[in-house]
Amino acid sequence: MSNGDIFVGEVIGTAILILFGAGVCAAVTLRYSKARASGWVVIAFGWGFGVLAGAYTAAPLSGGQLNPAVTIGIAVDTGKWDKVWVYLLGQMVGAMLGAVLAYLVYLAQFQANVRKEGEAADSADGPVPTLGVFSTIPEIRNPVANLVTEIVATMALVVPILAFGLTKGLGESGTTVLVVSLLVVGIGLSLGGPTGYAINPARDLGPRIVHTFLPIPNKGTSDWGYAWIPVVGPLIGAVLAGLVYNLAF
Repeated sequence: MSNGDIFVGEVIGTAILILFGAGVCAAVTLRYSKARASGWVVIAFGWGFGVLAGAYTAAPLSGGQLNPAVTIGIAVDTGKWDKVWVYLLGQMVGAMLGAVLAYLVYLAQFQANVRKEGEAADSADGPVPTLGVFSTIPEIRNPVANLVTEIVATMALVVPILAFGLTKGLGESGTTVLVVSLLVVGIGLSLGGPTGYAINPARDLGPRIVHTFLPIPNKGTSDWGYAWIPVVGPLIGAVLAGLVYNLAF
């Protein structure tokens, strides 16, 4: 695969991933959305379908990695680092593009995110903090615990992905991406409660940058004090996953 194909594939695939993922978060959380308050299971499956659509779309061009943690885990296992920078660049650009597209889809809902005159700040129908549409927010803010959660959850993603490569039938049938998508759903359901399961530095950082600059009424903070955890945690998890896979398999 050429650098150009890898870059284009990762941009398109990651943009689709974030469009679906940020889109389902917007659908569940924003005012005047038909899917509002439909719950965590809907969010987990929305992100899983985002992986499904994005990875299958990008696969012919780049292999559809869509995640710096996956890219680095593969590099640690194989020792091939020469194209890592191309993957990471495409993933970051795609993540930011996908966040902008999700914003445009829910533009009316974002614009309606205002407090009516006389409305209490904590009203159930009041303004919704919008960072959760774009990036992760810990349920309990504990840097050590949050970092450990992201490390373990990322290992739970990357080790199976590397192992799936050894399962001949998955590759021949073309169902590897489908299985990975279900894996992401499972991680969301089982391990997503503490931090919102970034497990992907580009997925969190790219949309957080976009959130900082978008003209969203009452958007609240972009929480840059927390932003290092969903980047560093998955990167550590990716390295450990690559090492564990190399030793075990």
